Amino acid sequence: MVTIKSDQEVELMREAGLILAKVHKELEGIVRPGISTLDIDKACEKIIRGYNCIPSFKGYGGFPASACVSVNEEVVHGIPCKDRILQEGDIVSIDTGVIWKGWQSDAARTHAVGKISGEHQDLIDRTRESFFRGIKAAVAGNHVNDIGRAVEDYISQFGYGIVEDLVGHGIGQEMHEDPEVPNFTCARRGIRLRKNMTIAVEPMINMGTYAVEELDNGWTFVSTDRKYSAHYENTILIREGEPEVLSLLPEEKKLYGVL
Repeated sequence: MVTIKSDQEVELMREAGLILAKVHKELEGIVRPGISTLDIDKACEKIIRGYNCIPSFKGYGGFPASACVSVNEEVVHGIPCKDRILQEGDIVSIDTGVIWKGWQSDAARTHAVGKISGEHQDLIDRTRESFFRGIKAAVAGNHVNDIGRAVEDYISQFGYGIVEDLVGHGIGQEMHEDPEVPNFTCARRGIRLRKNMTIAVEPMINMGTYAVEELDNGWTFVSTDRKYSAHYENTILIREGEPEVLSLLPEEKKLYGVL
């Protein structure tokens, strides 16, 4: 069911988004060679609870951690582990969410670990840019598929694979609500976007094939060719005009030229 938020509910989601933006900024500062993915998760939970929020991922569907920490070929849902140590040249995506006064925000960032190759930095940068290209179409009156078409129009020039088995989603009091938000062109236009809908747009882009497979742990998806993958996500508010990105800091919004 698609939910349209009241102005008061939007304000609570705006607060949740700002908190999550602060969480991600703090996590960015601890990513370095030698840290374990479990260390990142522990820091994530401590930071979230320090803002008097609940880590929305922990226990969700049985997930054991507060953050999905996915390294290199891991697309999403990497399970933090004390034995998975980040190495110079890795890339790592951190996907996490908060619950603030009953309302959710969800966002992901992919980071370089130390010095990385130019092609891997390009993957990170272009994945992030595909999000901003996509949300230009996320205005009231457009359709969900307009977002995915904009992402694909940008990404297709680089020969990357856009993951199709995993998509964005609506968000509100539940982490995953209707509608699904694909990052690629679909045969159908999808539902019409309406003012005060809140959705999570999250391109997942592979250096090689678009195809993914799930590992035996029942959570983690990896690229089938084991080439690197990047992930970038924010919670956004649909408006009559340009959407508002709820999970970015004010200085980040200025940097990227968004509301």
